[in-house]
Amino acid sequence: MDNTGYTPEEPIAAIATALAPAALGIVRTSGKGCIELIAALFSRPKALLSAQGNSLVYGWITDTDGNRIDEVMLSVYRAPRSFTGEDMVEISCHGGVSVVSAVYNLLLANGFRAAEHGEYTFRAYINSKTDLTKAEAVREIIDAKTDVSRSRAAGRLAGHLYETIDRVKKLIVDTLASIEVEIEYPEDEETISETFNPADLEKAQTQLADLASSWKSEKIYQDGARVVLCGRTNAGKSSLFNALLKEDRAIVSDIAGTTRDWIESWVNFDGIPARLFDTAGLRQTEDTIEAKGVELTKDLTHDADVILYVVDSRTGLTEDDTAFLTQNTMPLILVWNKCDQSTTNAGQNQNTSSANENTLRGECHISAKTGTGIAELCATVKSVLTAGKESGRTQTGLGSERQKVCVQAALESVTHALALTKDYTLDAVVQDLEDALDALGTVTGDVTPDDVLGSIFSHFCVGK
Repeated sequence: MDNTGYTPEEPIAAIATALAPAALGIVRTSGKGCIELIAALFSRPKALLSAQGNSLVYGWITDTDGNRIDEVMLSVYRAPRSFTGEDMVEISCHGGVSVVSAVYNLLLANGFRAAEHGEYTFRAYINSKTDLTKAEAVREIIDAKTDVSRSRAAGRLAGHLYETIDRVKKLIVDTLASIEVEIEYPEDEETISETFNPADLEKAQTQLADLASSWKSEKIYQDGARVVLCGRTNAGKSSLFNALLKEDRAIVSDIAGTTRDWIESWVNFDGIPARLFDTAGLRQTEDTIEAKGVELTKDLTHDADVILYVVDSRTGLTEDDTAFLTQNTMPLILVWNKCDQSTTNAGQNQNTSSANENTLRGECHISAKTGTGIAELCATVKSVLTAGKESGRTQTGLGSERQKVCVQAALESVTHALALTKDYTLDAVVQDLEDALDALGTVTGDVTPDDVLGSIFSHFCVGK
């Protein structure tokens, strides 16, 4: 969003709900004079103009000739007690596409400008109603694909990340203040190592390192993972795909080669969102189309975060299985399927020595048909995806790559400042600490270039 190309207080309007048939639709407005502009299109203008903030007004939206458009409820918010910090009116009308569009277009024809992507949240930011960590958390919640992803984003929206950053900034500011005292009132020419207590700076370094490491874990809950189901034909990949989705999405048949192209859908692995791919069975075939599907399967596995290699436990590993397991280079979980139909324990006495030990992350015994072992499989997938990424933090971590880069820069500056305290004078440390404060200010939005703001808010939906 070009945040320098408009007047912040200019009246704006946007459809804030999906433009699809529904019980209700909401058209959101904000800006100086928005209440007066809507009053001119409302059946009870005096009631609206005299309405207190955080109140509701019932009436009809009418065109300039007095023709009724729809029966509505107006939610009135007066500055500064609103989401944007400006006067706001939200029009709740009936949810038909024609009705919502008619109300919205009427506003655009009578003094309102169409809101840009993320402009409401941007106005909240510039009016000090929110900081950048909370603003980014709004988009995270909208995009969240699992309850865990949403919960983590909610922590940032509640201000937990801002509070953590603020505590670190205070440690650095207190350190700077003590240095300034030493510089202004020097008693001798001793180096800082002989006069300065670095305890606060060391504490800031520890907290920044912990915060920077949290992005490894947070990233997978936001962006998700790629999980590929593969194995020979009739091993039960499509049945497992449906079982994980909890719906009949893929065609299941006893006929070998039923799945010829891959299909995908989002699935929840114990809180981690993942794009799950069901693929064509691996086997030698003369069928040109099926052979193409087999090649696509192999291509997909090269980009997988984890492969679920499905084996029919009744027949065990075949030459095709052995060939794939030997050549595979990606993390892999061996899934022994159809354990409910096996005469012995699924996977028992099966030789898995052909699997690449560097890629095999575990084995699970399941029945995609009955659901046996599915919960254990999900837990195993989660453990593989989070291996080496969990930071052990109990508080909310970082919410974006941008935040991680800034915190890492602050950590490097603090680390460098601590190194300087061993051999250099006080003033040599000041610049590093000021750089650290600038980097942390960029996280929260206290110090932020316009191009960064444009990048952040342009990814929001219109109306948010």
